[in-house]
Amino acid sequence: MVARRPLAILPTPLQRLSTLESSLRCGPLYVKRDDLTGFAVAGNKARPLEYLLGEAIAQNCDVLVVAGGPSSNFVAAAAVAARTCGLDCDVLVAGPAPPRLPVTLALAARSGATLHFNDADREDLDHLVEQHAKRLRSAGHSPYPVPRGGTTATGAVGFAHAAAELATQLAACGHDDREEIVVVLPTGSGASLAGLLAGRAARGARWRAYGVSVSRPADQLRAQVLELAEQCAALIGTTPPTGPDVHLIDSVGPGFGLVTDRDRTSVMLALTSEGMLVDPTYGAKALTVAVEFLASGERAPLVLWHTGGLPSALQLLSSPESWR
Repeated sequence: MVARRPLAILPTPLQRLSTLESSLRCGPLYVKRDDLTGFAVAGNKARPLEYLLGEAIAQNCDVLVVAGGPSSNFVAAAAVAARTCGLDCDVLVAGPAPPRLPVTLALAARSGATLHFNDADREDLDHLVEQHAKRLRSAGHSPYPVPRGGTTATGAVGFAHAAAELATQLAACGHDDREEIVVVLPTGSGASLAGLLAGRAARGARWRAYGVSVSRPADQLRAQVLELAEQCAALIGTTPPTGPDVHLIDSVGPGFGLVTDRDRTSVMLALTSEGMLVDPTYGAKALTVAVEFLASGERAPLVLWHTGGLPSALQLLSSPESWR
């Protein structure tokens, strides 16, 4: 049994996108609203944090050590989670301290986290997290180090349970596990997709799950996702997924976090058709892939997984230079 510290308001809604469905002339189109988890602005990050904090508390840890870029939603969510659970939080941030903190880092700082800026690349942060944890142990603390995005088997357990949550909601809409369903999920580090695959395999569901890779080449991510999914399945005691089940679509574009015209188009499509805010880094790219699937003739019911990203969505919409 994996320890859990509840944070999110679950289940999050499964919403039918009737207006968009009508304009695209497609079959059933749903969105899984993990932007509505109700914990700070964590979005889907609340799911892995429930199990990461649960494990940290079970191990009597006193400091959560996390890392990310200045705009990392996971960092902000982890800092708030640590505070609510009675742990300190050290945040390692890639790059120098900005003259004004973005809302994500401001939220982390206001929650009591200590920010440590450095000149490291994002790819080096996981190593720095372990080094920082080692220094804390030497100083008498009991740290709980977390790689970028909570990319561990424990973190993936949150999405394994989310798969069961989705299955129950789909059943209420008239779809069972034997039906072919397309699930489109924006993917960064791969832990969410790994958990979803483990949860789907546990049910024996026939869903086709597609991870829309936004930060690294899909071929580099595939092996990591499968390994995490296998480890996650071992933790929850279920049958692991197999290699052919890992479907990844490369949507990195010009680089992680760089907004393209296609991203802006998808942001506006969600806003003007359904009144839904999607961020340009994750949500917009997944919506673009979903629309392309439907335009190419996909007729199976499709579920777009909304992962959150409210701060960056509002930043894009409120920034005049982003639209020039």
